[in-house]
Amino acid sequence: MPVKEIWGFYGGGEKRAGLTSLLIHGTVILLLLLIGTNQTVQKMVKEQVNLLAPDIDAYKPTPKKNNMGGGGGGGDRSPTPASKGKLPKLAQKQFVPPAVIVHNENPKLVMEPTLVIQPDANIPKVNMDVLGDPLSRNGIPSNGTGYGAGIGSGSGGGVGSGSGAGFGPGHGGNMGGGAYHIGGGVSAPTLIFKVEPEYSEEARKAKFQGTVVLFVVVDEKGMPRELKVIRPLGLGLDQKAIEAVEKWKFRPGMKDGHPVAVQATIEVNFRLL
Repeated sequence: MPVKEIWGFYGGGEKRAGLTSLLIHGTVILLLLLIGTNQTVQKMVKEQVNLLAPDIDAYKPTPKKNNMGGGGGGGDRSPTPASKGKLPKLAQKQFVPPAVIVHNENPKLVMEPTLVIQPDANIPKVNMDVLGDPLSRNGIPSNGTGYGAGIGSGSGGGVGSGSGAGFGPGHGGNMGGGAYHIGGGVSAPTLIFKVEPEYSEEARKAKFQGTVVLFVVVDEKGMPRELKVIRPLGLGLDQKAIEAVEKWKFRPGMKDGHPVAVQATIEVNFRLL
């Protein structure tokens, strides 16, 4: 007996589905063609192709062993300069300042004199048993012409010509220079706001790429200062990097719960999209 084709019912639906798919694809292609030939869209695409946006790495301060920053000094207003000797023990806090001539020979509580200097500081060393200023040439025992305890011509209970419980010129403890270095109880600054640098016209035309490395001191208020180019690129990109970083804002580095000026390096990468 002749029977009805069992697939006949689905055959019409299959044709309709194929026709619908063809119409959708055709519509999409037509829209793409219309957009691609639009002058406004073409102008925007050209601007995006020519846009050169530098890619800036995350802020990664690089530690250095030397030039630790900070400073210290002291003395007891002696008529002679501080005498030569070794530095006392380094510590994060100072309870007793160092002294060549101890005026209180019978203290109620005996504590070891210390300097507030980072443990990894490259301090000068002399082979002597007495405390003093290792950079001095005076051989006569003296705490120095400074004041506020300590040894030297400065103030603050440290050693040297600075002010603070550290060593050398500068202020605030640690070791001569005026700004701390990351590590040894000093935290790194944190970048909280940045401005993207622009490409110079020369670098854009040459399609030049690379990295500018800057030295920067982030002060107690989180503002960058003393910017210097360590590794230049040229073609105007060094100045563009400085101009951008000068507008950045940081959360300052901390020491003992207080904000301090910190030395750091910043890498600014320039890449073409």
